[in-house]
Amino acid sequence: MHHWRRDLIELAALFTAVAVADAVANLVGHGPDGPELLLVSAVLLIATAAFHTWWARRHGHAPPADDTGARPLPSDQQAGPSEEPRREPGPTGGETTLWRMRTTVKDEPGSLAALCTVLAGHRVDILSLQTHPLADGTVDEFLLRAPAGLAAGDMTRAVSSAGGADTWVERADAHDLVDAPTRILGLATRTALDAAELPLALRQLLGRCTIRSLPAAPVAGGRTPENVPVEGALEDTVMRLRAPEGGVIAVERPYLPFTPTEFARARALVELDSRLGPRVPGSQDVLTLPEGNDITVRRADQGDLEAAREMHERCSARTLAMRYHGPVGDADRYLNHLLSPRFGRTLAVQTASGRVVGLGHLLWDGDETEVALLVEDGWQRRGIGGELLGRLVAMAAEAGCESVYAVTQSSNTGMVAAMRGLGLPLDYQIEEGTLVITARLDGARLASRPPREERGQRIATPRD
Repeated sequence: MHHWRRDLIELAALFTAVAVADAVANLVGHGPDGPELLLVSAVLLIATAAFHTWWARRHGHAPPADDTGARPLPSDQQAGPSEEPRREPGPTGGETTLWRMRTTVKDEPGSLAALCTVLAGHRVDILSLQTHPLADGTVDEFLLRAPAGLAAGDMTRAVSSAGGADTWVERADAHDLVDAPTRILGLATRTALDAAELPLALRQLLGRCTIRSLPAAPVAGGRTPENVPVEGALEDTVMRLRAPEGGVIAVERPYLPFTPTEFARARALVELDSRLGPRVPGSQDVLTLPEGNDITVRRADQGDLEAAREMHERCSARTLAMRYHGPVGDADRYLNHLLSPRFGRTLAVQTASGRVVGLGHLLWDGDETEVALLVEDGWQRRGIGGELLGRLVAMAAEAGCESVYAVTQSSNTGMVAAMRGLGLPLDYQIEEGTLVITARLDGARLASRPPREERGQRIATPRD
């Protein structure tokens, strides 16, 4: 509409100019002052043309009143982002995976540079590096971020081509992003607060390994611990450390030899544990049973040995047989081992009068974790077993255990019901007439109550 009006005005101006020119020509042709009038007409025409040009440039391309002025440029002069932004590839080309890698290289200038170059060629980012000097080389331990499509075998072959030997690769997770000094200090703090943390701290310090604690005296026909020097012993994939109470802590990692640096770190943790002596967190929770009786749930140790033996005397032969799966006379022989924080954690249930009526054990069994319960006959089927089990499983999950297992008999309906009450995925297996129930903890939400409850809270559902 705007362009149509402008064209009409310009056409009217053209006709007017023609009419004026015709009149001037007639006047010049018939009047005495013709030349003067012709000159004046030329000046007027030039002035009119100049005014028209100025007006057209100023108003001919002005936007309408409702136009914001944000007009697109021609396609060949497009400014700013296009409809599909240009995507620059990241340093690793999209999705990535975290890996831990160890390899042994020659202790000579340029060996590490060669490894870094070959990793960079595969778009692998080095997040952290630790070196473990050896007598004839250096073990380099990397935390890597690699493209998701890069397989472990491809990295191993690439590192081998750069001079790496005895290369080992495994998946890592976000926890490995913590730098080594911070992680070691955290493990030392946990060990200082709780003696039962030592095996877990060693496992997290050394990676995937099997840790066994052998008592100073054999238990129920167990083997006698080997003689280990005070400074410990390191043999390739096995290290043995003298436990503070006189036993032996054996750590085995068959897929990767231990380095002297790892051995020194493990010895430092054990020495810290030895200097601090026996210690168990003193926290306790007071709960109320459905019938109104108050009970206290707390950590137990070898100082509760006499109270635990007295509870054994009050338990029936059937209850002890279901718990220990063997001759009842051997039950007392296990207590000193079970109550030691070196082999796991124990929770005790104590009445208002101070009598122990229940024990729950979380036992470090190599690279697996066992849970076991014993509740005195007169206090069964009040929810005590379920309460203990829920707390033990919560401890296992907090310690990073992937699963826990319980060894019982199919006739022990209380234990079976307590395991089912956890609300976790369960696996059942019969081994030599006994029932092994395994609860998987990874990625599952525990149905148990939190480990700390306020005084006066009732145990909601009896499960024992």
